[in-house]
Amino acid sequence: MFAQSTFITRNGYIRFFSTTPVEDIEAANNQVSSVLDLAKSQLVFQVPIKGFTFEKALMQEHFNENYLESDKYPSAKFKGNILGLTETKGLSKKAQQFEIEGTLTIKDASQEIKEMAMVSIVDGNVRIEMVFFITLADYNVSIPRAVSKKIQEKIEVTVKAEYNPK
Repeated sequence: MFAQSTFITRNGYIRFFSTTPVEDIEAANNQVSSVLDLAKSQLVFQVPIKGFTFEKALMQEHFNENYLESDKYPSAKFKGNILGLTETKGLSKKAQQFEIEGTLTIKDASQEIKEMAMVSIVDGNVRIEMVFFITLADYNVSIPRAVSKKIQEKIEVTVKAEYNPK
């Protein structure tokens, strides 16, 4: 189907969102690097933590210094597989659902995840979109009691990436 089996992006998008009756917290990052290897059905992401931008500068400062400790842990990583997706099976212009499984590492903690993603072909590029939830405590992100009513324990994560042939 493709002359090339390896696809890359350097401007993938990741957004996280938390909503509580007290406050909504949202940040986005467009500096996400990722490689998709269709021959092996492998998917790798690297996310620079300081690439997340917030509406409020103070939130961004607390996120980097207190919660994610971005100087000590500068990136989050995912390495896994897209189950059932190969060079010749599963790709079409119509988005189709696939299961992605692998290891997500944030700070000094790694968790196995298994989530659903929509995969399609757009203008010769592979597009992946997914929404899932992570529990902050699973990744050693502790929320001080003073702000615990402002941040959910489970955070919604949105991923969008469009891969170009390498």
